Amino acid sequence: MKGLRSSWPKPRRFDRNLVVIGAGAAGLTASYIASAARAKVTLIEGHKMGGDCLNYGCVPSKALIRSATFLRQARRCKDLGIARAPVEYDFREIMVRVHHVIKTIEPHDSVERYNRLGVEVIHGMAHITSPWTVEVNGRTLTTRAIVIATGSRPVVPPIPGLEQVRYYTSDTIWSLTERPKQLVVLGGGPVGCELAQAFALLDCQVIQVERTGLMGREDPDAVALVEAALRADGVRVLTQTHAIRCQSEAGGQQLIVRHQDGTEEALPFDALLCAAGRVARTEGFGLEEMGIPIWPNGVIETDAWLQTLYPNIYACGDVAGPYQFTHVAAHQGWYAAVNALFGSVKRFKVDYSIIPWTTFTHPEVARAGLSETEANTRGVRFEVTRYSLEDLDRAITDEAAHGFIKVLTVPGKDQILGVTIVGARAGDLLAEFVLAMKHGLGLKKILGTIHSYPTWPEANKYVAGEWRRAHMPSRLLGWVEKYHAWRRG
Repeated sequence: MKGLRSSWPKPRRFDRNLVVIGAGAAGLTASYIASAARAKVTLIEGHKMGGDCLNYGCVPSKALIRSATFLRQARRCKDLGIARAPVEYDFREIMVRVHHVIKTIEPHDSVERYNRLGVEVIHGMAHITSPWTVEVNGRTLTTRAIVIATGSRPVVPPIPGLEQVRYYTSDTIWSLTERPKQLVVLGGGPVGCELAQAFALLDCQVIQVERTGLMGREDPDAVALVEAALRADGVRVLTQTHAIRCQSEAGGQQLIVRHQDGTEEALPFDALLCAAGRVARTEGFGLEEMGIPIWPNGVIETDAWLQTLYPNIYACGDVAGPYQFTHVAAHQGWYAAVNALFGSVKRFKVDYSIIPWTTFTHPEVARAGLSETEANTRGVRFEVTRYSLEDLDRAITDEAAHGFIKVLTVPGKDQILGVTIVGARAGDLLAEFVLAMKHGLGLKKILGTIHSYPTWPEANKYVAGEWRRAHMPSRLLGWVEKYHAWRRG
């Protein structure tokens, strides 16, 4: 690798310590860390500060879900003893609110904030011209190290006729100002499930099409609850169904699909949402000219320290994989910055040991560590402990007593291998387990921790209690029983 770098002219001095390309979660974190470490850092962004999460992903989707959730609550007001709670709403105003939420959060990721932190921010398209130089807006910047954090873009599936119909991606759906009467959602992953449910609650006729099954990374028992909720909220869910072609006729637009039994069906729509995943954004930044390898799945090839083919060029976030989560991108951003600045003295391998994630459907699905399916596939021995949220006092008071917590442990021990939570506030409940797993704390420590009553996190203690009851030492209990009998005389 040193030989590769020696083929490029190395500057005698450098204008800056670090150039970061991309101002999403990974790039912002890397820039922040570098600035906090008193390095001279330049952040280059070709589009919007905040990247996909702020502008097209996490923030707008959760804002839309919040409005949709209110409508569900109002429509089910009788569950709370309220006879009527009529609601009038304007779809356009809901979308206005979505953009207002983005604008409210925008200053956290703004040029002005990062300038105040000591980061030079340049708006323009970056092009890496050597291991030491980056061109932007006709300028050549020299730098000791480079961090590539260019993110990802939605996959647009190669469906014949797609370009002739009104289709959106998870990036462009936020331009809607009028509610589509009929919406087809193509994809059964987290994004597809979240948006299909939200738009159904906003009175769209939603059909969700997935070629395999919903939420393929989750266990069947978790998926079953989500699928049932989608159907209850009005989504027509079509799994094992392939999209064949799109067509536009005088009568409107249609997606032709083929079901598992071979029959075809024409699904009419006003709008088609492609939610079929995302692919790393690697084109146009000079990677091809530099010969930086790309893995078959489209992400930049990196090592355990996030280094690319060139030791002083790093990649992090969606463009590097292996996870497409905002929190993982930020996690990687720290490692990329620290290794880029201090790697010659001390470097750190990225820790992927405990990766949490949440799908914000109703009910939510949150997980960290192994699922049952993964454990079985890998041949990992485990025990399963379950607690039903139907028994949780706070869930009952909130009319949300649905779902479960499932914990996988090492046989005979309280060491946590994985946790799956399905229910209201699952993402929040997961945090305690993530902390325990990260620091090697078992279920007995959670059981021995006082939890406020009545709260949702009590469920974590109760599932730990279920494990304890299943592992009480029978021989000791026999002696205790004899002791109490002796005490009675």
